[in-house]
Amino acid sequence: MNDTEYGQDVAWPLPESPRHGYRGETQAAPPIPADITIAISREAGARGGSLGRRVARLLGWDVYGQELLDYMARDPGCREDVLKKLSPEASAWVENRVQELVRGQELSQNPSILDLTRLLLALGARGQVVLIGRGAGFVLPRETTLHVRVAAPLADRVAYLAQWLRLSTEEAAEQARVRDSRRQEFLSMHFHHGPEEAHLYDLVLNSKTLGEELCAELVLLAARAKQTAIAPDRDVE
Repeated sequence: MNDTEYGQDVAWPLPESPRHGYRGETQAAPPIPADITIAISREAGARGGSLGRRVARLLGWDVYGQELLDYMARDPGCREDVLKKLSPEASAWVENRVQELVRGQELSQNPSILDLTRLLLALGARGQVVLIGRGAGFVLPRETTLHVRVAAPLADRVAYLAQWLRLSTEEAAEQARVRDSRRQEFLSMHFHHGPEEAHLYDLVLNSKTLGEELCAELVLLAARAKQTAIAPDRDVE
């Protein structure tokens, strides 16, 4: 399934995104970010990518997986295409957020990571998007980001990887170990956090015990609550 594929049939949609109405001669600028973003962090083989795509289909939102985000961050044309679509206010917000993260020592100054961070923030500035991996939940504002961690027992993850990648059990176990290790190193080196820090997430789900369908329903419930929580700050009539 393509990372950008999303469906039209919404089982039970979230409320419409809060928008400003007409107010006399002028209309207030939309808030930044304009709506919430769902950021999915996952253990290798825990089906976080599949869950993220399911949630995006239910909501009718765009979804960006790790490989697509990496490609867009590395490709100047793709990256600039996203950034140039931002309003001047949103562009300023992205740069201010990057500098804030750097000053707070929450972001490395590696040029490729700065490019990735700008891309993540640009996608998150408009909201209504699902981002899978690449530390998105560590750079976007907590108040407008639903940060979800998807985990599962190692045996279940190994079985899934073995089936998905057509590997032996031993090879799948090594894949799980290597992928988890790389993701932990990436987050620690560039965002100065570890994936095991549970308090950094809004929601931690066990995809083995809950199943993908129930996990998706819980993410939707939490997303709706997150939207409701930020509504008073958006001056909605």
